[in-house]
Amino acid sequence: MEQNRSGYRTAKMAQWLQVSKSGYYAWRKRSKSLRSTENEALLKEIIQIHEASHGAYGGRKITHEINRKSEKPVNHKRVERIMRENGIRSKSHKKYKAATSSKHNLPVAENILNRDFTADRPGRKMVSDITCIPTDEGWLYPAGVMDLCGDKIVGTAMGGRMTKELVISALKDAIRHTKITKGCILHSDRGSQYCSLDYQELAKEHGFISSMSRKGNCRDNAPMESFRGKLKQEWLNGQHFRTREEARSAVFEYIWIFYNRKRIHEANGYLTPEEYYRIHQTDLKAAWPLLNKSLRGCGSWERVPFRQLV
Repeated sequence: MEQNRSGYRTAKMAQWLQVSKSGYYAWRKRSKSLRSTENEALLKEIIQIHEASHGAYGGRKITHEINRKSEKPVNHKRVERIMRENGIRSKSHKKYKAATSSKHNLPVAENILNRDFTADRPGRKMVSDITCIPTDEGWLYPAGVMDLCGDKIVGTAMGGRMTKELVISALKDAIRHTKITKGCILHSDRGSQYCSLDYQELAKEHGFISSMSRKGNCRDNAPMESFRGKLKQEWLNGQHFRTREEARSAVFEYIWIFYNRKRIHEANGYLTPEEYYRIHQTDLKAAWPLLNKSLRGCGSWERVPFRQLV
């Protein structure tokens, strides 16, 4: 009745619904319950956090962000119910086809990483990949290198052609951002760019141990496949880029401003990749204030992934 007051007379609606007018007016005068008032305030917080994440966060991440700032913890089921009632949902991740080609006669490294995507210190294990973004000028190819300690992107390069120089530039960027690379496993697919002699010589010069996925098996490089899906689904989908420079700016913003520094990861104990990476660069006791701040939103120690506490 309340929603249709402007279109219909109250008496008519009361007659159709077989309720009394006095009951309706009494309901209108009744003050909101404390629960309803709290839910309205909670909805505003949910919308604010959801929009700040560009729609990337679902119920659990939003709950964590609310609890990290609030003295009164809220249950994730309540947050998810309010989101559901108001049509708020996270963006789902889609699978994307590989950009590189393994049709070549260059030497291929063994799969040393073998899907062991855990790393307790920076510079132990890295994965790399190339993706493609359409623009009116043609394709833009971003190449990235991820350190598996916190899944932080440590190296990027972008260009209009998918060449060995592109992945070499990304690796050089990763080397600049990493203190120690000797003995680090450097994983990629079997693309000709990664198998090129120049790329392999650069990797060997800095002490990397090359590892490559099995043929046609994208799960061997799952962290980068996952990141590629996040980049496109959370940030790029729905955008139209007239120039490569526009696309380049959008990718740069996602990686270096949002993903590394702002986007919390459940696998990191609800820390951002940058926070997790920094904690494991230093002594854990010295980093305890930052770790403790993150745990406030988790509700209990049991829900904190063991990966955070190594």
